[in-house]
Amino acid sequence: MEAFDYILPWNMLAFMFSGLWSLLSLAIYAYVAFCLYTIAKKTNTENPWLAWIPVANIVLACQIAGKPWWWVFFFFIPIANVVFAILVMWKVAEARNKPGWLGILMIVPIANLVVCGIIAFAD
Repeated sequence: MEAFDYILPWNMLAFMFSGLWSLLSLAIYAYVAFCLYTIAKKTNTENPWLAWIPVANIVLACQIAGKPWWWVFFFFIPIANVVFAILVMWKVAEARNKPGWLGILMIVPIANLVVCGIIAFAD
């Protein structure tokens, strides 16, 4: 057999996996954006559609939290971004009359999706 015969199935598998990963990433982004959109609507924040635009959604989260827009710059600094994300999500949770400590759970994978839904949809 030729080397090409062994490479082709692995290339197809890698292509399928990357496509599946892309769809999963897009679905998670859409879910988080919808949660942020819902939070913005329920807190009567202006321009809730910013939830769907990358980077602008951080500005929207800062608006909901009552923080200045320039806090967005801290989200691009390693380590500081984790601290500021917790602070912003703490205030976002409090804006929805939820316990602020839910913001800490936003750094835990998988739990952050559940917490995002709790903050957005629980009344």
